[in-house]
Amino acid sequence: MSISSQVAGTPEPWSYDHIEWLTDTGTTVKTADGKTVRVFEFQHEDDAAVLSAWAKHFRNHYCLDADIDVLKAANQSRSDYLSTLKFPSGTSKPGPSIRAGDFGEILVADFLQWRLGYWIPRVRWDAKVIRNESAKGSDVVGFKLSQDREAPQRDILLVCEAKTKFSRGTSSKNRIQDAVNGSVKDEIRIAESVNYIKQRLYERHQMEMVTSVERFQSPVDSPYRLRFAAVGIVSEEHFDDSDIQNTDTTQHPHRAELAVFVIKGSDMMSLVHALYRRAADEA
Repeated sequence: MSISSQVAGTPEPWSYDHIEWLTDTGTTVKTADGKTVRVFEFQHEDDAAVLSAWAKHFRNHYCLDADIDVLKAANQSRSDYLSTLKFPSGTSKPGPSIRAGDFGEILVADFLQWRLGYWIPRVRWDAKVIRNESAKGSDVVGFKLSQDREAPQRDILLVCEAKTKFSRGTSSKNRIQDAVNGSVKDEIRIAESVNYIKQRLYERHQMEMVTSVERFQSPVDSPYRLRFAAVGIVSEEHFDDSDIQNTDTTQHPHRAELAVFVIKGSDMMSLVHALYRRAADEA
């Protein structure tokens, strides 16, 4: 399956120019048990064109632009509908932490899709009943389907856990360890997560995508490679190498298939609020 066909499950129009701001620092740090963690830096800029395109891409994860006028109240503005019913609150707890979490998940999804070539169905964020709650299940699920259908075992299912730390109020200091601990639980959620993705794609009548996901529901009959990732997304002011050095991955049941990496950036919570604000105001 080509990259162009893989993105059929992504809200349109998608944008990924902001991923150019994500750079590999070349820095690696070892965990307590010796696993190598690569550190990336998100160097965001005040570029109105990129931010506007990103905001449009971002809000379409919660509600397609084509659907807003149907879903909102008759006399309600698009901005008010998104701000009060779809987006997590920017002020009322736990809204800000949910914003940070959703932002981190979507940024990781963009990175996995546009840098690493995974197909990431974007079906998680628009289905939340309560806006100030995190969506249930695995954070990000990605697929790679080999062009060689004679060797389907080359197909890959990636399950990723993402944790953010953009403020001192975050409950746990070491969010990299939190991401690893969350990934430990992903093994038992794989079947449910894949089924949920398939169901949502079926509801959208994206039958080609349904068939692609169905292939990953029978690992015994149709073997594929299973991969895991744990990602910490941390504001520069709260980043500390010791968090990585103190992280332990030995309890992960698929430690050999687990990748751990960190994304750090300056003043990330301000960026989060600005992106949500732009996404609502420019709808």
